[in-house]
Amino acid sequence: MRCLFITLLLGSPLVQAGEVLVAVASNFYGTAQKLAEDFRTESGHSVRLSSGSTGQHYAQILHGAPFQVFLAADELRPELLQQQGIGVEGSRQTYALGRLVVWSNQPLQQLGSLMHFDRLAIANPRLAPYGEAAIELLDQLGGELRPKLVMGENVSQAFQFVATGAVAAGMVSMAQLQELPAGQRGYYLPVPPEYYGEIRQQMLLLDNSPAAQAFHQYLQSPRARQLIENSGYLLPTPPQAEL
Repeated sequence: MRCLFITLLLGSPLVQAGEVLVAVASNFYGTAQKLAEDFRTESGHSVRLSSGSTGQHYAQILHGAPFQVFLAADELRPELLQQQGIGVEGSRQTYALGRLVVWSNQPLQQLGSLMHFDRLAIANPRLAPYGEAAIELLDQLGGELRPKLVMGENVSQAFQFVATGAVAAGMVSMAQLQELPAGQRGYYLPVPPEYYGEIRQQMLLLDNSPAAQAFHQYLQSPRARQLIENSGYLLPTPPQAEL
């Protein structure tokens, strides 16, 4: 099956290796780097990643940025692009389900421990789905937590606020923590899924170049899905095109 997959990716001898420009949500950047390297080894095509918030990438694509694949952190922006006639029909699919965690350099006993921190780092909820999920959690916990918020442009910046000690606690992606050595992960609590809406991270193919199509297909392969799961995400059921 692996040999067949490589053959399909490379196609005929007339197909030359190309480069794919990918807009990737910041929470998925580390995983995307691993996928890009594996894809290059398997297919010969290279991948150039542009990391940032999903909201920023959405605006850039609307204004003509030459991205060929969009790996968003939500399902809203890919759907909006599709509704506006942007993207290859039938290519919008969920590639990962995000997991929100509370992370701190101080012991955490329960989610209510957040009340005791002077400042909390989250991603900007207007731009980043992990920020939206953090706000949903805080609303359910109650209390005056919003004045304590320190907002990063994206979830990677929120992660850096905690990693550098600038802020004692924050809400980030589980995958970001799993990229750290075990001894550097500090204290964290996975947030139960009932506290926030499902983070369905979707991809959208933006053009039909051979390299972009090959990468889109690769992301649906068992090999890629296993790598995504190993990186700390949950997997959707076998991917199908969204309507």
